[in-house]
Amino acid sequence: MSTSSTPGAAGTASTASTAHDQNSAQPGGALRSDSAGKGSSSLLKSSALMAAGTIVSRITGFLRTLVMATAIGVGALNDSYQVANVLPTMIYVLVGGGALNAVFVPQLVRAMKRDDDGGEAYANRLFTLVITGLAVVTALGVLAAPLLVRMMSPDIASDPERMAITVTFARYCLPTMFFMGAHVVLGQILNARGRFGAMMWTPVLNNLVTIATFAGFIWAFGAFTESGVGPSTVTPGAVRLLGLGTLLGLAVQALAMLPYLRGAGFRLRPRFDFRGHGLGKAMGLAKWTLAFVLANQAGLVVVTQLATEAGSLAERAGYPGSGITAYNYALLLWQMPQAIITVSVMTAVLPRISRAAHDDDTAAIRDDISSGLRTSAVAIVPCAFAFLALGVPMATLLYAGSGAEGARGIGYVLMAFGLGLVPYSVQYVVLRGFYAYEDTRTPFYNTVIVAVVNASASALCFVLLPARWAVAGMAASYGLAFAVGVGVAWRRLRKRLGGDLDGSRVVRTYVRLIVASAPAAFAAWSAARAVTGELGDGAGGSAVALAAGGAVLAVVFLGLARLMRLPELDALMGAVRGRLGR
Repeated sequence: MSTSSTPGAAGTASTASTAHDQNSAQPGGALRSDSAGKGSSSLLKSSALMAAGTIVSRITGFLRTLVMATAIGVGALNDSYQVANVLPTMIYVLVGGGALNAVFVPQLVRAMKRDDDGGEAYANRLFTLVITGLAVVTALGVLAAPLLVRMMSPDIASDPERMAITVTFARYCLPTMFFMGAHVVLGQILNARGRFGAMMWTPVLNNLVTIATFAGFIWAFGAFTESGVGPSTVTPGAVRLLGLGTLLGLAVQALAMLPYLRGAGFRLRPRFDFRGHGLGKAMGLAKWTLAFVLANQAGLVVVTQLATEAGSLAERAGYPGSGITAYNYALLLWQMPQAIITVSVMTAVLPRISRAAHDDDTAAIRDDISSGLRTSAVAIVPCAFAFLALGVPMATLLYAGSGAEGARGIGYVLMAFGLGLVPYSVQYVVLRGFYAYEDTRTPFYNTVIVAVVNASASALCFVLLPARWAVAGMAASYGLAFAVGVGVAWRRLRKRLGGDLDGSRVVRTYVRLIVASAPAAFAAWSAARAVTGELGDGAGGSAVALAAGGAVLAVVFLGLARLMRLPELDALMGAVRGRLGR
């Protein structure tokens, strides 16, 4: 599990107390003073550093999934590994993706301003609290592995052979939650001190260790297309190799943070004097984020149960790549634009809008939210249509090592995810507005709505669609759920900001981008289909189809977007030309 997409990191130490005062933007994005330009430059540099780390992490993450698919395919054995590996990930999200990011970042920044020691004691208490709690939860999780697997997939639990392998995988994977939590809290301590790079770059080490592990599996046992390895043929030594490699990767990722802490001048030491030092307030705020994550994970459990059963039925019918592995692999690819663009920008903006909320500067919050939505949309909207148009050649190229049918199944799921990227990105940005006010209750209620819609629609897909297409339907349900969630969150944030969220300007930007992207996607799909009709959908044909379709999509989209004179696109193109001209 890579943590590169973790939301909510704090801003730089130097701008923790003054960034918003220096860097407040007018509605049109123009800065209010010359000093604002310096603040904006710092923000852009921070975002660029995080984006670069995220890109490398995501690329190595994809290489990891490619090697996994080549080693153990995308069928029953990989489904068992995915179920086992998602268990610690769920708890990582509970600790890292929830309270630590959304609640404790503002608290860490405030402690740096308030405390004589620059917040060092507060950060050490937070680290001690998280690590102690995770040690207990980890031990309990390892003991309860059979129960957790049964909860995640009754279908796997009904097969003694698959159940035994999945439980073994889980007992190797579950301890990774300890290192996930350590990585997140250490990363947030560094982010609060202006050291953004470590949290974004250290997941690369995790990916490299995992890649080496599965490459070693291929060297020892052969590729999946040759070995056909499955639950009935995999050896205990092979399972042990994959499990230990997964655990080692997360351990290396967490331990690699320690040199960065020393470089930042932070002394890490246990502190158990929790009472009376502000952690109670943070925990009170975190309770709603905890509920937020629990609601989200309840939806994930439902989808995992349904997807593993649908995948088993589809594989027995001759359609591998139609289960939870296909869902997870497609999801990883689909989330890349969000992680690179939206998360990086909003991560650096969060301390600034938190400060604006403290000053009751609703105009500044509105401007930052509007700017984040419009700027990210320039890349997010065409990427969403690209997944819809070119999902199959993307997957059949990337996952050719898992077998043609399995790779094609992943492509169909990726296409189904496609357009849901737009509401998924919008909701991420909008929720930052609530977190700026330390309001974690509203995101909780919003997530309950998303989880209920996602689980309900996924259940309908499981019941109504053939097993081969059920998981693709669940992927579409994911986007539908976020579209509903955006409608609810948008109205609540607009009310919170006095009825003004710059909605007409934001909607106008998105409509223009959709108008430019839709015909571009159709032209790209037609070009790719023509190529695969001539060359086939093997790795070679898929590569040519993807290149041709991508080129067509880019040319048509840019041509139509320039005709509509999108200022956000002009700014992006100007920045690119400036970089190339240096």
